[in-house]
Amino acid sequence: METTAQNSEIVEKLAELVRQTSSSLPSDVERAIKAALRKEDKGSSAAVVLNTILDNVKLARKSSTPLCQDTGTLTFFVSSDLRGKVMPEHIKEAVALATKHGWLRKNTIDSVTGKSYDDNCAASAPVIHYVEVSESFERGTVTLIMKGGGSENMSRQYSLPDSDLGAGRDIDGVRKCVLDAVYKAQGYGCAPGVLGVCIGGDRATGYETAKMQLLRSLGDKNVDPKLRALEREILLDANSLGIGPMGLGGKTTLLGVKISARPRVPASFFVTVAYMCWAVRRRSLKL
Repeated sequence: METTAQNSEIVEKLAELVRQTSSSLPSDVERAIKAALRKEDKGSSAAVVLNTILDNVKLARKSSTPLCQDTGTLTFFVSSDLRGKVMPEHIKEAVALATKHGWLRKNTIDSVTGKSYDDNCAASAPVIHYVEVSESFERGTVTLIMKGGGSENMSRQYSLPDSDLGAGRDIDGVRKCVLDAVYKAQGYGCAPGVLGVCIGGDRATGYETAKMQLLRSLGDKNVDPKLRALEREILLDANSLGIGPMGLGGKTTLLGVKISARPRVPASFFVTVAYMCWAVRRRSLKL
C-alpha cells in the first residue's frame, strides 16, 4: 500500500515529466534538426524556418514554457509492472498540476457540449495505456508523448489495394501510401515531420501501433531488415519531394520514418500513418 507521502512524490515526478516533455525537445530530435539545417542552402526559406525552430527550442527549454502553443493530446504509456503503483488518478492529478503551473494550456474539450475541461482531465483524458514489459519497453517506465492537433489531422489510414494510387498489397504499395500521406500533408503538419507507420492490423490497432513508433529514437535501427530498408527508402523519397520545412520548399520534409507490422486478416490490408510535427515531444521517467 502506497503512503500519502509516496503518492505525493509520484504525482510530483509525473508533473515534472509533463514539464520536461512540454518544454524540452529530445536531444535526438534537436540533433536531427541541426543536421537538416546544414543541408539547406544558407538564406533559404528552409534555413530560416529551421533556425527559428532551434531558437524556439532554446527559449522554451530555458524558460520552461511549452515548445508549441498546442500542447496536444497527452498519451501516457506505463509499464505493466507499475500497475497498482502508478494509478490513473496519479496521472490526472499530475496533469492538473502541470496545467495550473502553465506547462500545459487548457486544451481539452467535451466533444458533445463544447465545454472546456480547464484542468485537462476528463473520463478519457489524458490517454493512459498499461503496456507489457518487453525489449522495447523497460520495467518501471512511464513514457509520455504529446501530439498536437495539427499533426494529428495529417495522420491517415489506407486500405490496400488502392486503385487511385496504383498500390497493391505489397511493400511497394505500402511505400506509395506513405508517400501519398506526406504529399497530402505538405506543410500543414508543421514539417519537417516524423512518421510512425503500421502495416497491417485492424483499424484500431493500426493507429495505436503507428503512434507508438513515434516513441522510437530517430537514430535507432529497425530489427527487421526489410522494414529497415523501407524506412530508409521512404525517408529519401520524401525528402526529394521539395516540400521542405513548413511546406515552404527545401531538402528536409521528414526527419525520420519508423515502421512496424502487425498480423492481419485475409480480407484487410491497412497501412496507417501517424504524422508527428517537428516538435516530437516524448520523454520517459524511471520509477
